[in-house]
Amino acid sequence: MLVLLAGIFVVHIATVIMLFVSTIANVWMVETNSFQNGSWGLWMWCNNTCMQLTPSEANAPALKAAQAFMILSIIFSVIALVTFIVQLFTLEKGNRFYITGAITLVCWMCILIGVSIYTARFTDLQSVIPGAVSMNSHHGYSFILAWICFCFSFIIGILYLVLRKK
Repeated sequence: MLVLLAGIFVVHIATVIMLFVSTIANVWMVETNSFQNGSWGLWMWCNNTCMQLTPSEANAPALKAAQAFMILSIIFSVIALVTFIVQLFTLEKGNRFYITGAITLVCWMCILIGVSIYTARFTDLQSVIPGAVSMNSHHGYSFILAWICFCFSFIIGILYLVLRKK
C-alpha cells in the first residue's frame, strides 16, 4: 500500500510539472513551411522572435477561456497535491481520500475544457493571427503534454477516490 501511495504521489507531482510546462510553453501548434518555422500556444506566437497573440475578435474570448481553464487546472492540481499530503497525515486509518479525489477530478475537468476549446478554435495560424497564411501546421509537445495530463489527472482522481488509508 505504501508503494501505491508513493507511486500515485510521484505521478501527481509529474502531472503538476507537465501542466506547468504545457501551459507556459508556446508550442501547442507548430507551423513549418519553406520560409520559416513558427509555433504558438496560449500566450505567444514565435518564429525568430516571440510576440503576444492577437486573435480576431471572434476568437479572443475562446483564447481567454482556454488560458483561464489551464491556469485553473494548475491551481486545482497543486491544491489536490497539498490536500493529499495533509490527508495523509490527518486522515484516520480506513478512510478514503475523497476530498483529494474530488479536487483532482475538478482539475481533470478544467484540463478537458481548456484543451477542448483550444482544439476547436486554434488549429491553424489564421485563427490566431488574422491574415496570416499557414502552410503546414501540426500539434506541438505542449498540446500533447496537456492531453497526457488530462489522462493522468483522471486516473489519479479515480485512484484517490478508491484508495483507503491503511
